[in-house]
Amino acid sequence: MLLECVEQDTGAAPQWTVLWLHGLGADGHDFAPIVPELVRSHWPALRFVFPHAPVRAVTINGGARMRAWYDIVGMDFATRAEAAGIEESVAQVEALIARENERGTPASRLLLAGFSQGGAIALAAGLRRREPLAGLIALSTYLPGGAAAAAQRDPNAVAQPVFFAHGDGDPVIPVQHGLASAQALERVGFEVQWHRYPMAHQVCAQEIADLGDWLERRLAP
Repeated sequence: MLLECVEQDTGAAPQWTVLWLHGLGADGHDFAPIVPELVRSHWPALRFVFPHAPVRAVTINGGARMRAWYDIVGMDFATRAEAAGIEESVAQVEALIARENERGTPASRLLLAGFSQGGAIALAAGLRRREPLAGLIALSTYLPGGAAAAAQRDPNAVAQPVFFAHGDGDPVIPVQHGLASAQALERVGFEVQWHRYPMAHQVCAQEIADLGDWLERRLAP
């Protein structure tokens, strides 16, 4: 079954889709308020799709049940992400991409975004794309599996440009993990635009402006 989603269209008959994955413990409503701050009046009509992650037990939070794209089993970033959960979530993202294709949005006009845990899934899914998406947006996140996962990317996946942003003072995912992930993607052929900001585990106004500039180039005719 498809995940339930919050959707916002910025105009009639959207020509593009932004599929945006929330972070641990949040839901699809979390980033919906960013749409009017991000979107520019001259852009083509966009459909924003904000899915709700499944509810599951999260080991690192004492087994508490919450919306999560995968279980976090420990503090070590090399092994903390539960592989089965990542596989399940990537499949669910692919199902949503397929639905957008059926609604008239090809992969070439679909951008996959994610914050924190959602960003990890966006990157994991992006690495496997045989048909490249219009771009990947990774906010305050890291690549599960790091350089080893990047090395196994589909050869076609590197055609997807990546916007990667992180806070210098992030206490949840320290900035060095985001930077190492961005560098791992660059080494295997991805075009990565890296940004860091004086903030914690969050999104700031300058980041939204920079993302808007990056999207401007993706959406240009």
